[in-house]
Amino acid sequence: MSLDSLLLSALAPWRGSPTWWVAFSGGLDSTVLLHLLVRLAGLHELPAIRAIHVHHGLQAAGDEWPVHCQAVCDGLDVPLQVVRVKVVPGASLERAARAARYEAFSNCLREGELLLTGQHRDDQAETVLFRLLRGAGVRGLAAMPVERSLGLGRLLRPLLDVSRAELDAYARRNALRWVEDPSNQDQGYSRNFLRREVMPLLQQRWPQAVPSMARAAAHMTEAQQLLDELAQQDLLAANTASAFQWLPLPSLSLPPLRALTPARQRNALRHWLADFTLAPDEDHWAGWSSLLDARLDATPRWRLVGGELQRSGDRVWWSPDGWLEPVIGPIDWSDPSTGLVLPRNGTLRGEGELPAGKLQIRYRRGGEVLPVPGRGRRDLKRLLNEAGVPRFVRSRLPLLYCDDELIAVANLPHLSDGRFALHWCVPAF
Repeated sequence: MSLDSLLLSALAPWRGSPTWWVAFSGGLDSTVLLHLLVRLAGLHELPAIRAIHVHHGLQAAGDEWPVHCQAVCDGLDVPLQVVRVKVVPGASLERAARAARYEAFSNCLREGELLLTGQHRDDQAETVLFRLLRGAGVRGLAAMPVERSLGLGRLLRPLLDVSRAELDAYARRNALRWVEDPSNQDQGYSRNFLRREVMPLLQQRWPQAVPSMARAAAHMTEAQQLLDELAQQDLLAANTASAFQWLPLPSLSLPPLRALTPARQRNALRHWLADFTLAPDEDHWAGWSSLLDARLDATPRWRLVGGELQRSGDRVWWSPDGWLEPVIGPIDWSDPSTGLVLPRNGTLRGEGELPAGKLQIRYRRGGEVLPVPGRGRRDLKRLLNEAGVPRFVRSRLPLLYCDDELIAVANLPHLSDGRFALHWCVPAF
């Protein structure tokens, strides 16, 4: 099948998209992709084609690339958007640059638009090998997906079945010009070492190494789809509503998870946590065991990227980093007829007949006592234990004081004199 036919077939499901954006670095892959699309647009009715170039400013040679990209796009009559980003150095400059690039791509996409990238079969094989050497699981070895969501639109890699040699041959037949990134010669980068030293050696011994590894990635993609379906089934029984409807933090019931084998527990947790954090590696799963094995009255925590998984009773809860920050108080409530914004802690409103006096919102410090109708003055800690309020919530739970006496607890109407109640809208972060 010709490159034209292959590309047209890969893009068929997205012919109704309002715009096709090309991630245009100016290199060989994206240059061939853009040229192919323009040629197809002259023969078929296609969405509007636009190009986006992300300039990192990480090397002197790169300063000339926006000029080159503009000249290529002018020659093809394709609008070009150049986005300049600042890369925040981290443990991996390569990873930081990639994150900045995809954030820029995401920001440019509008509803239903498509971003096309030029990764090819050789890139896929290198990704499989790179992740294998890092001990990746099934999801990692599935390598780059053909398509996924990105911002308001979708990202599509339509050339994953095409070899680098085919793209090079097309470029030379059509006298295309492209830029070469000098950093691609630096074998200090692991990917460059794999590309220049390891892959040629593998292909010398096994000529079909690249298509075989790409095929293995497709098998892993299918296996991951099956694991995701199993996780969804296993989570049905655990993903039940908690007793605290006012607490919007994601949570799971532990008993159904305990009934699963350890492997299925981890599979279900990976699937559930994917919306909140990076998947934990094998060295970190001891945190999950600690949550399961802790005493019922314990408060174990499993620290992950962006938050913590915390246990309370027979449930586990996801607490994002914002939730873990300390609250600010006390806060005077001079006009109880209006709502109150709590710094870093949502909003509060009163209902019913609030008492006269100086009203103030405070947070727990320990030793608080609350008068309860028919029960006298009771220790607040004991009352919260009786109500089953998760311990990690208690430090953020607004307490209403009148003239320095505790008179009510937010969202627990039975802990007031019955004439009024406090409604706390919990921050979602």
